[in-house]
Amino acid sequence: MNSITSAARVTASLDDPFYYLANFQFVLDWVGERHGDLLNDAERAFLDAFPRLPRASRALLVRMVMRKGEHFRTSRLAYPEIGDTAGALAPLVAAGWVDADPPLSLDELFRQLRLPELRQALAGEIAAAGLSAGSAKAALQAALAPRLPRPRRLVDWWPEAPDAVVRLEVMALCDRLRLMFFGNLRQDWAEFVLAELGLQRFETVPFAADARAFLCRDEVDAYLALHRLRERLDDGECPLALAAEVPERPDNPWLAARRARLLWHLGREAERRGEEATALGCYAEAGVGEARIRRWRLLERRGEHALALQLVEAAEGEDALGEPEAQALARLRPRLCRKLGRPLPPGAPEPRPARLDLRLAPEPGGVERAVAEHLGRDAAPVHYVENTLITGLFGLLCWEAIFAPLPGAFFHPFHNGPADLGREDFVARRRAHFDACLAELDDGRYRDTIRARWQAKQGLASPFVHWEALSEPLLEQALACLPAAHLRACFERLLADPRANRAGLPDLIQFFPLAGPDAPRYRLIEVKGPGDRLQDNQRRWLAFFHAHDIPVAVCHVAWETP
Repeated sequence: MNSITSAARVTASLDDPFYYLANFQFVLDWVGERHGDLLNDAERAFLDAFPRLPRASRALLVRMVMRKGEHFRTSRLAYPEIGDTAGALAPLVAAGWVDADPPLSLDELFRQLRLPELRQALAGEIAAAGLSAGSAKAALQAALAPRLPRPRRLVDWWPEAPDAVVRLEVMALCDRLRLMFFGNLRQDWAEFVLAELGLQRFETVPFAADARAFLCRDEVDAYLALHRLRERLDDGECPLALAAEVPERPDNPWLAARRARLLWHLGREAERRGEEATALGCYAEAGVGEARIRRWRLLERRGEHALALQLVEAAEGEDALGEPEAQALARLRPRLCRKLGRPLPPGAPEPRPARLDLRLAPEPGGVERAVAEHLGRDAAPVHYVENTLITGLFGLLCWEAIFAPLPGAFFHPFHNGPADLGREDFVARRRAHFDACLAELDDGRYRDTIRARWQAKQGLASPFVHWEALSEPLLEQALACLPAAHLRACFERLLADPRANRAGLPDLIQFFPLAGPDAPRYRLIEVKGPGDRLQDNQRRWLAFFHAHDIPVAVCHVAWETP
C-alpha cells in the first residue's frame, strides 16, 4: 500500500510563482506512472515532450489549460513570472499544441472582442445589414449570424486587430489526463490550490500504487462520451439527436449508472419540450429508478393507462424495487385501476404526522428561522439542522467504515469521500465495517467515539459531515437527547440508500433535556411555509419516523398580515 500522508504533501508551495506548473507536472507524472497502459502514442508523446520545453512555455500552456475555453487573446496572456508572451508561445506553436492563427466563428469572435471592437471590426457588415452602430452586442450577434456563417481568421475579420487570438489544441488531451487522475471531471486543478491554502483538507487513506479509477481505455472513452453528450444537452441541443448518439450500455456498472442518468436527463428535457415519444424511449432505456417513475407518469398523462398499469404491476414484485419507486407505484396503481374500471388494490393509508399550525410575522431569515425563534426557549432550544445532524452523527460514528481503504475506493489524495459511494455494492463491500460501528450504539461506546472523531477529524472533507453546521453544543445536546435506538434506525435507513436518503430530513430539531424519563427528549420539525408542500423524499422520511415511533411534527406557517 502506498500512503499519501496529506494532500498538502503533493501540492507545490504558493510561494513558488510556478506552483501551478509543479502541480500540473505532478499530475502528468502520476498518470504516466499509474495509467501508462491507457495512453495512446500522442498522449505518451505529450507526457515525454512537456518537461523538455522551456519553463516559460510550459507555464503558459498550464495557464491556458487552467482557464475557461480554448481561445485566448494574446494580450490577456500576460503573467509576470512568464514574461515575454510571444517568446513563450513560439515553442508551443512549434509543437502543435497551440494554433497561432485559428479560424474563428462569429460566436467565438463575439466572445473574444468587446463591443467597441466589434463595432470597429464589423462596421461594414453592420452597415450592410442596416443596423444601428449603437446596437447592443446581443442584437448585433443575432442579426449578423445568418449573414456570416463561416469561420474566418482574426486578420480576415479585423485586419487592424491590435493583438492575436490563439487556440489551445491540447485541452481535450489535458481533460483526459485530469479525468484519469481524479476519476471525474467535477474536480479540477483548483484542488491543489485549495489544499495548499488549507481551505480543503482530506482524510488520509492508504491505497495501492496501482490504484486507479479506470481499468481500460474504453472506460475512459465511455466516460468522456457521456460527459460531452451531457454538455451538449446543457448547451441546448436537441434531445432526440443526442439520444441517438448515446453509446451502448457498458459492462462497467458505474459507467452504466452514468449512462442511465444521462438518459434520464435527456428524457426530462424531451418531456419539457413536448417530445413525448423521445422522452418515453429515453426513460425506458435508462431502466429503473427515477426514469421508470417518470415513464409511468408520462404514460398515464398520455392516456396509455393499460400499458402503464402493466408496467407498474410487473415492477411491483421486484425485490430490488426502491423506496421512491414503491411510493410512486402505491399512488399510481389505484389511479390506473380506477381509470380502467378494475378493482382497487388493497393499500395502507399514508401516516399523518403530528401537525403544528402557526401564524407568524415574516422574518428576513426565512420561515425556518421564524419557527425556530418562536418555538425555542432556554429549556427547549431549537436548531436548524435539515440534512446535517443525523447524517453528521452517522458520518462521525461510521468514519472508519466510510473511509475503509478498499480497492477502487481511493486512488488520489483529493477524495471528498469514497469513489464508490453511489454504487450498488457500496454498503455490501463494507457491511462488516458498518456492523462494527453500529454495534457501539448497543453498548454506549458511540458517544465517546463520536466526540473523539469530531475533535480528531475536524474540517476533513466527508460526504456526510458538514462541519459548519455541527457545532459542539449541538453535538452534545444530540448525544444527550437522541436515543441510541432511534439513531440506529436512522443510520440503517441511510445505509439502505446512502445517496438518496441523505436528503429529505426535517428542517429543525428541538431538544427537551429536562423532560421526564418517559417523555421524548427531542422532536424533529419539518417546516412548510405558505404554498409549500411536502416533497416525496420528505414523506418517505416521515413515514419511516412514524413506523419507528420517532417524534416528528410538520409545522405549517401562515404569515400575519399587517
